Amino acid sequence: MALAGRVTAVLPLVGAVATAAALTGAAFFTVAHAGCAETGRFVEHDGVVKFEGGCINGHDLPAVPKVENARYDVKP
Repeated sequence: MALAGRVTAVLPLVGAVATAAALTGAAFFTVAHAGCAETGRFVEHDGVVKFEGGCINGHDLPAVPKVENARYDVKP
């Protein structure tokens, strides 16, 4: 009876560790097969950090919509 109590107490921990290991493996697999030869890097220019290189161009990203703020009068 005591052994069954210990097993049921440890079972959620084992399940959590197995889930974490599976998700970590899936993340490594996804990154390894992303198909991007150049990973890119962060470079600082004049105090501003920019991401250079990689597979995504800024023109590939959707534009941010311009929305007027009708509730508050904001003056720059």
